[in-house]
Amino acid sequence: MVQSGLICAFVWLLVQGIDRLLSWQTLQRPIVTATLTGLLLGDLRTGIVMAASLEAIFMGISAIGGSVPADACASSIVAVAYTILTGADVETGLALAMPIGTLMGSANEMWKPVQAALAPYWERMAGSGKVNSYRMQVIGCGLFFDRLPQAIILFAAISFGVQGLESVMNGLPPFIMSGLSAASGMMTGIGFAILISMIWNKEIGWFFFIGYVLQKYMQLPTVAIAIIAAVMAFVYFNTEKKINDVKRSRAADTAESAEEEDLF
Repeated sequence: MVQSGLICAFVWLLVQGIDRLLSWQTLQRPIVTATLTGLLLGDLRTGIVMAASLEAIFMGISAIGGSVPADACASSIVAVAYTILTGADVETGLALAMPIGTLMGSANEMWKPVQAALAPYWERMAGSGKVNSYRMQVIGCGLFFDRLPQAIILFAAISFGVQGLESVMNGLPPFIMSGLSAASGMMTGIGFAILISMIWNKEIGWFFFIGYVLQKYMQLPTVAIAIIAAVMAFVYFNTEKKINDVKRSRAADTAESAEEEDLF
């Protein structure tokens, strides 16, 4: 468990550090983090399956204003690690993702005052003219210090908490486990609903219902639906482009006619 805890902490520091230094390359998203965790823990298939579900859950969740959303990266690592290390089903691991992410998001906010207190030090370093020293310290801070408390919490949670959590989950009544499985399925739907509420457009909303019919009633596989959707999107894009070209052409002709009338 200690080795697994070190692996999970390493995944956290790696994706968070690279994203911080390279200006958010989306490596900390569940689709990447969960897959990488599954690969390093020896069960890539579970990592990929959970990555897709976790990304659907957290896809529409973002930090807006002063809100503190659940930490998708940390919850993905812990959920995948719990599922692989204990042999639990994927649904149980997904049900644990949101509360874990909420706790880690709060820990992240508690660390920010400590980072803010270092502002005078960074100002002095920037004004000292020691470019190489400043650069190396910024890189080291971005890779390690910036996310150090969360890495320690992840290590402790995996190393010393998974077995206890497994004992608790094994002692729960069957109806609670069934409820967790149902909740995990609902969380995926809620994630998509949050995303759709932000991007919904009455002009293209009907594509959603077409996809629902193709999957639910015609039982088409996901790949086939994706190909159909790509073709429809291509046709829609070209149709809109032609319509806009015609409108611009007519607007140009109208403007030219108006100029000729003004001339005569």
